[in-house]
Amino acid sequence: MINTLRAAAVFIAGFATFLNLYTPQAFLPTLAADLHVTPTQVGLSLTVTLLAVAIMAPIAGGISDRFGRKNLIVGACALVILPTLLVAASRSLPALLAWRFVQGMLLPFIFTVTVAYVADECPGADMIRVSGLYSSGTIFGGFLGRFIGGIVADLAGWRAVFVVLAAITALAAGFVAWAMPPEQRFTPIFGGPGATIRAYGEHIRNKRLLATCAIGFGMLFCTVACFTFVNFHLAAPPFLLSPAHLALVFAVYLVGMIMAPLATRAAAVIGRPRALHAALLAAAAGMLLTLNGSLAIIITGLALAVGGLMVVQALSIGFIGAAVSRARSSAVGLYVTVFYIGGAIGGVAPGAVWHVFGWPGVVGLIVAIIAAMALIGAIAWRPLAASA
Repeated sequence: MINTLRAAAVFIAGFATFLNLYTPQAFLPTLAADLHVTPTQVGLSLTVTLLAVAIMAPIAGGISDRFGRKNLIVGACALVILPTLLVAASRSLPALLAWRFVQGMLLPFIFTVTVAYVADECPGADMIRVSGLYSSGTIFGGFLGRFIGGIVADLAGWRAVFVVLAAITALAAGFVAWAMPPEQRFTPIFGGPGATIRAYGEHIRNKRLLATCAIGFGMLFCTVACFTFVNFHLAAPPFLLSPAHLALVFAVYLVGMIMAPLATRAAAVIGRPRALHAALLAAAAGMLLTLNGSLAIIITGLALAVGGLMVVQALSIGFIGAAVSRARSSAVGLYVTVFYIGGAIGGVAPGAVWHVFGWPGVVGLIVAIIAAMALIGAIAWRPLAASA
């Protein structure tokens, strides 16, 4: 039976991570105009944070495998408040990017360690269910960060957004400190850096884990590419959406919040490979719907796409615990590194396609990546289906 307080704490930990991660997406056109930079340059406000996460994830994983889980999660939740406030005080793009990078350095100590905590403390079927709740928390945080970003930026300017987020993060840190039980099943890995390096050596030889990393790369590449460039698509004629209206578009993330836990339960019955391919098919179909000229159909397509991609993320996170038997935090760290490298590239690489082919070119690129993810899953996940 799932521990209710533990499940709530895991949900809020995921929420706190993604609340702070993607916020600028909701007001990128406004931020570009205020700082007098191009869409590609302002996209770096996402890229630097994602790169920092990618760099720090394996380090956070190694530290957690040695020193434990809960204290690192709570400490990181509290510390991220300071750079969030300093982003609000930034007067130039370089200063903003520097503090966004610091935010990204702290977030893996929430994301990576929480996933390892779930793998340690929630055995058997509970791991799948709590992983789904964690994914729902990340989805809700991603939605609320963007939603608050668009609304507050429209009413009080983009700097006020980060002040509001800092206050919410403080509340989240307090809740996690109170509600999350200390780890009971954690086994520390001793031996210093050598032991950590040996653990990563095992992970790099684990083909199932590497395939999951590749799927994670594609998932975040597609998500960031979609929700970065669709903002410029919808802010331009004929749609001309304001930041507040763009924030409302991000309500499609709530579809993923509903679908992720349902899909993880279904995966326990039909197997992860089938669930993965159904989710990827939905994501590709949704992206193609966004080529329509109707705003209602575009939003429907975005909802279908984000729902499918968030299911992929929930399945991948749950798969890590099944694919490795020890040093799970460093395994998650490896996954998170590759995952966020995908997001960092997804925020800037489609820029060249956007400038030449516009939104249809970005959609074509995303659908191609989705097809590659489906092929990887078909090859690498199937042998584990019977024991998943």
